[in-house]
Amino acid sequence: MRRSSTTAGSSGRQSMMALRVQDNNKMVLQTPQMKDRSTFGKLSVSKPTPGNSERKVSFFGKRTSGAGGSRNSQYGVFGTEKIKDPRPLHDKAFIQQCIKQLCEFLVENGYAHNVSMKSLQSPSVKDFLKIFTFIYGFLCPSYELPDSKFEEEIPRVFKELGYPFPLSKSSMYTVGAPHTWPQIVTALVWLIDCVKLYAAMRENAPSFDDGQSWGGETDDGIVHNKLFMDYAVKCYELFMKGRDTFEELDAEVQSKLKDLFHIDEFQIEGLAADNKRLHEEIARLEKEKENEPDRRVSLRNLKSSLQADIQKYQAYLANLESHIAILEQKLEGVNEEVETVEMEVEAMKQENARLQHIFDNQKYSVADIERINHERNELQQTINKLTKEVEAEEHQLWNEELKYARNKEAIEMQLAEYHKLARKLKLIPVSAENSKGHDFEIQFNPEAGPNCLAKYRTQIKAPLMAIIDQTEEEIRKATQQKMTLEDALEQVNVMVVDKKSSVKMLKEEAEKLDDLYHQKLKEAEEEEQKRANELELLEKHKQLLESGVNEGLSEATNELHDLQRQYQVVMQTTTEESRKAGDNLNRLLEVIATHVVSIEKYLDEQNAKIDRDYEEFMSEDLLSFLTGILDSYKKKAESL
Repeated sequence: MRRSSTTAGSSGRQSMMALRVQDNNKMVLQTPQMKDRSTFGKLSVSKPTPGNSERKVSFFGKRTSGAGGSRNSQYGVFGTEKIKDPRPLHDKAFIQQCIKQLCEFLVENGYAHNVSMKSLQSPSVKDFLKIFTFIYGFLCPSYELPDSKFEEEIPRVFKELGYPFPLSKSSMYTVGAPHTWPQIVTALVWLIDCVKLYAAMRENAPSFDDGQSWGGETDDGIVHNKLFMDYAVKCYELFMKGRDTFEELDAEVQSKLKDLFHIDEFQIEGLAADNKRLHEEIARLEKEKENEPDRRVSLRNLKSSLQADIQKYQAYLANLESHIAILEQKLEGVNEEVETVEMEVEAMKQENARLQHIFDNQKYSVADIERINHERNELQQTINKLTKEVEAEEHQLWNEELKYARNKEAIEMQLAEYHKLARKLKLIPVSAENSKGHDFEIQFNPEAGPNCLAKYRTQIKAPLMAIIDQTEEEIRKATQQKMTLEDALEQVNVMVVDKKSSVKMLKEEAEKLDDLYHQKLKEAEEEEQKRANELELLEKHKQLLESGVNEGLSEATNELHDLQRQYQVVMQTTTEESRKAGDNLNRLLEVIATHVVSIEKYLDEQNAKIDRDYEEFMSEDLLSFLTGILDSYKKKAESL
């Protein structure tokens, strides 16, 4: 026996116990009378994914096992091992299914507040507290949620109930957030499953006494009898002692169940033979698939060809139906003609009877009979001649009708083309832009006679010729405007060339003035160096005079002061002249640069404007467009 404790094959519920030992030859406790039953009241524990290598933790608490060791079991208390939630909380379809289950439970059980799928997409904390209190009230009717610290109370309640995944306190403040609501709604669905299981257990509480019958079944279809309970108790005792497999108990209960439900060994052997035969059939089909890898392609090609044939047959059937309808119409006409002919035949029979009566009652001579026969032959020839003439006239009438239909179709096509061109040129309807109040639309009425289109010649030709003349005048004006713009463009190009030459000359003058400025600056520097050399010589001369001659000290000092004053005056004059020359040169350069920039900006703007106007004018190509309109007008006028 496996510790998965699987119930019925149709229930699809997995065990909440840990699976540590893989056993492919597990025995499922089922009865032959089992049928598919609803899973009401079961815990919604989803199947683990194949790639999840983390081990499940038992809902019955922490277990320890070892060689010869014992296990501790405490219902409702979980171990310290962190559990990974196997449910697809990021799957929107799964979350929507959980919300739907929650909404259906609240509506079916008389929830006092209005609730819908839309309101449960992102509920508030207040709504969540009401929903939790309502659901938990089925398990604890006297429960009342405290006014404060609900963020600690709700996770504690889920933990006490045995919810295997932790709920944080912070998630209680942000219940409707996208990252929090999936965890909360799955916890509420788990609580709903607990309520359903609790209700089912209260309604169908089994009693396992010694006098219990062997035929009672639960919602899962498993016979709850003392045999099964003894088996479960023994397995759990061995499990708590550290055992993970129970082969001897499996064999014992299997033999007892075979005796209980009268299992036939020959039937099992027959099922095994059928299973073997089916496996051989599968292997044969796999081999055929390997030998014919392109069979699907050929079948697909055959399917496409058959579909094409079906479409062809459907088209052929449609053609046949239309042909049948035409034949039925012709048949109706022929039936009418037959009825007419029958009436004529009946009239002729009556006439023949009358004549026969006259003939029987009247005596004729041989000459009279010959004369009558001769007259009958002549009348028959006349009838044949008239019949041929009628057939010739009918044939001619048919040809005339075909000719009339072709001419009518050609006229309608020409009128449709005319109306299409007139709509394109905005000539129709009367309120169109180019119609100028004239009605250019032609109504074709063949029943009005051969002159049904004659009135439109006078109605359309004069306004159309006026529009053509006006269009030719506009073409002439546009041509003159184009020539004027081309002349203006040529003049502007000449002006641009002149301005570019003047700009080049101003740039050359600016370069010359810049060279003159640098030359003046260099001369001023040389003059300053010369004055500095003279001052140095005077200083040396002063030192010589002071050391050699003491008598002319005052005179030499005065002369030195005069020379210094002269030097300062010369330096001030030179500096002022240099500054004025530099300022004048800078102002001149600024004026020249400003003038050059303004001229270049003006020329660029004029060039851009002229290029834009020329491109717009050339892109319209008014001449060819108006020429085409004029040609179409002339053709239509000539055709009319």
